[in-house]
Parts: sequence; C-alpha cells; structure tokens
Amino acid sequence: MALETRVYQKERTINFSKLLKESLRDLFGSRFLARQLAERDIKAMYRQSYLGIIWAFIMPLATAAVWIFLNSSGTVRLSDTGIPYPVYAFSGTLIWSIIVASINSPMQSTQAAKGILTKINFPKEALLLSGVYKLLFDSSIKVLMLILFVFIYGVGFHWSLLLFPIAILGAILFGTTLGLFVTPMGLLYKDIGKIITFGMQLIMYVTPVVYAIPKTGIMKSIMTWNPITPIVLTARDLVVGFTPAYINYFLIVLILCVPLLFLGLIIYRISIPIIVERLSA
Repeated sequence: MALETRVYQKERTINFSKLLKESLRDLFGSRFLARQLAERDIKAMYRQSYLGIIWAFIMPLATAAVWIFLNSSGTVRLSDTGIPYPVYAFSGTLIWSIIVASINSPMQSTQAAKGILTKINFPKEALLLSGVYKLLFDSSIKVLMLILFVFIYGVGFHWSLLLFPIAILGAILFGTTLGLFVTPMGLLYKDIGKIITFGMQLIMYVTPVVYAIPKTGIMKSIMTWNPITPIVLTARDLVVGFTPAYINYFLIVLILCVPLLFLGLIIYRISIPIIVERLSA
C-alpha cells in the first residue's frame, strides 16, 4: 500500500476555513481509533476498582447528600424549589458534574496521550472524540441513576423526560467548547488544571445547582446571566416535567457554542503540533 506523502512548509497566512475542513475531516475519519482509545481508557479506569462503575456518580451523589443534610437539619435555609429537594439537589449536582467533566475532557484526553503523541503520527482529533465517547458513557450511567432517583421520590414519568438527553448533549457541547480553549495552555502548565478545578467550585455557588435563583438582589442578576444557568435549569425542568423557563437562553448559548467550537478545533489543530514539538525537545 502506497504511503501518503506530506510536505510541510511555512505559510505566511493561516487559512482558517482549510484548517477547519481538515479538522472536521480528521474528526470524522478517526471514529474507529477514538472508540478504541475510549474503550481502552474505560476498561483501565474500572479494571482495578472495587466499586467500578459506581464511581461515575459517587461525587454528585455525595455533594447532593451534603446539601440535603444541611437543608433537612435546618443548618441552611433554602427557598422552596417546587419539587422534592433531594431530586433538585441531585439533578443539579449531576448535571454540574457532566459540565465540569466536559470542560476537563479535551485536556485530560490529550494529557493522557502524551506518551504516544511524540512517537506516533495520527489525527489528534481522535483524542477529542475519544473524550466525548467517554463522556457519553459516564453520562448515560448518571442519567439512569437520576431517573431512578426521580421515581423513588415520587416525581414520576413525564414526556419531557424524553428530551432530557438533548439537554445533556447541550451540556457536553458547552463544556467541550470551553475545554478546547484551555487545553493548549493546560498541556504546558499544570496550574491551568488546578485553576479550572478551583474556579468551577466557586462558579457552582453562583449557579442554581443546589438552590434556586433568589427573587431579588445582586445574586439574582449574576445567576440569571450566568451562561451555565440555562443549561442546568433546562435539563432539570425536563426531568421533572416543568416547562423550561430558560429555553430561549439555553438555545442562544448552544447556538453561540457552535462557531466557538469550530474556533476551538482550529486552535487545537494549530497548537497541538507545536506543543508536541516542545514535549519531544
């Protein structure tokens, strides 16, 4: 079989449309490789773990349990949510965990492949797609757990629940888009990963994850304009059968994510070869 010949030369200008076309082509063409990488990572993640797949929802469940205890004990007084508070808290923390995992996914997937990046020439977009596959796997487990939670607390089935996976895909799109922009710097400086972890912990408190948006005050304005708010609220409303109050804002955020996602793919395609060169130097 004839090997492909590539000629690398310095270009004076950057052709963004060409870079995007090549990136999307490699993203589509690396589906099999991405699936193999995802299967390898998932099996390695749970192979030597006693609790196995349970770790996928231990963190959101533990976080929700803390807030449920604080609310039920009277330590923290929270406004009425309109649904059983355990469902409100668990759905919020679960959706939040998916968003955070999506932000970290591009950087973690690329970081984990450092060993082969400097040795094997393959479409780097396969690493991004592999991360998405792993997100879908983990998210499907969490969604099943949330549905079980909904029935246990008597919320019951609503037809809007069938649209919930779309909201989850929106959360993954949003998080992955942000993750693409921080990945290049995150590969060079470990501080970026720590900043993201710390920053997301702070942002959680200005997002209606475990408590509702206040009716007045500056916190109401901050939480209302927070772009993560419509994602969390829309997903939760679909789960419990409410009419999504922030559906327009939710759609606006997703529409804006599409061109930003394309820009992130271009930045990733340009930066990764440079970073690989630095790593191998």
